[in-house]
Amino acid sequence: MITLADLRRFAVARSLFPPTTLERALHRLGFVQADPIRAPARAQDLTLRHRVKDYRAGDLERRYAMVDVEEDFFVSYGFVTRAVQALMHPRSDTRVPAESRGSWPAARKKRAQLLLEFVRERGAVHPREVDDHFSHGTVTNYWGGSSNATTHLLEAMHYRGMLRVVRRDAGIRIYSAHEHGSAPTDAAARRARIDRLVDVVVGIYAPLPGASLASFVRELRFAVPQWRGELPGALQRAKQRLSQARVDGVDWYWPADEDSARHPAQETVRLLTPFDPVVRDRARFEVLWGWRYRFEAYTPARKRQRGYYALPLLWRDRVIGWGNLSVKNGELRSEFGYVDSRPPRDRAFKPELEAELDRMRTFLKLPRAAAAGRQ
Repeated sequence: MITLADLRRFAVARSLFPPTTLERALHRLGFVQADPIRAPARAQDLTLRHRVKDYRAGDLERRYAMVDVEEDFFVSYGFVTRAVQALMHPRSDTRVPAESRGSWPAARKKRAQLLLEFVRERGAVHPREVDDHFSHGTVTNYWGGSSNATTHLLEAMHYRGMLRVVRRDAGIRIYSAHEHGSAPTDAAARRARIDRLVDVVVGIYAPLPGASLASFVRELRFAVPQWRGELPGALQRAKQRLSQARVDGVDWYWPADEDSARHPAQETVRLLTPFDPVVRDRARFEVLWGWRYRFEAYTPARKRQRGYYALPLLWRDRVIGWGNLSVKNGELRSEFGYVDSRPPRDRAFKPELEAELDRMRTFLKLPRAAAAGRQ
């Protein structure tokens, strides 16, 4: 009989696979969520450092043009393999997620066509170059503030699939014109694409309780807004083909070809990004590890309980606390909190934590002898 402890070890072992090449890790994952905050590095880099051998902060951006990956929306914004991206496009003339569900007005379509012709003539463009040419001004962004209209339109065209990100210069997206393949010709082909996208989600985040599986499938509306009405049917099909078990009154799901049992816990400490597949689903997190973790970067400082960018602290198969890391004067500074108010008494824990901090220094290209953490 499968237990919650089995599922906990399964969740950790299947996601934190032995480090491999960047290309292979990207293909195994299919999608890596991105976030612009550096604390002490961006989320995509913090995710990949556990799964790519000898990975350093910024490697994905530096090697972006050489690997099989694209920036795009999946269940959120990040990096997808081209095979996954092909399943999502072409998208209809829908707006960027969080903007609205309506189609583009005629004026926007006209501006987009003029901008697309400009990009085609230039080959690759910086948003500033576009703005200098068109002087689009400002618009209201998703959160009610003011945004550069050029950036806003470029992002919308990228979401539509009219543009792709060819690289980043100092963090700014550089765009080129792009055209995706044709849409599925019949209902069966369309369902096959949607089912494959669901399988990608499950492959990244399983094992998933039923409520979390349903939530992730709903989030695929960002990937395929043109098929959002078909996602409830895709959820039902997924429940029929996935492996499943009822544990403590909760139905859990994972890929049919994977064994959920016999996954020994690794004697390793890991500091995970808040968006790592192991911890990204907060509802599953609470079931598996028995406490509530919340991302507090956008929470007012006085209301934070664990820190601006608290990194979940994994020891063996348990998330036992969190760490806040920063780099000051070339040194890694660290502060830790624990669910049980103190670190584990196990003698193996402290040296493993120090080893993880050394791995973090190497990842950040900091001298190993330059920093001393505070526990």
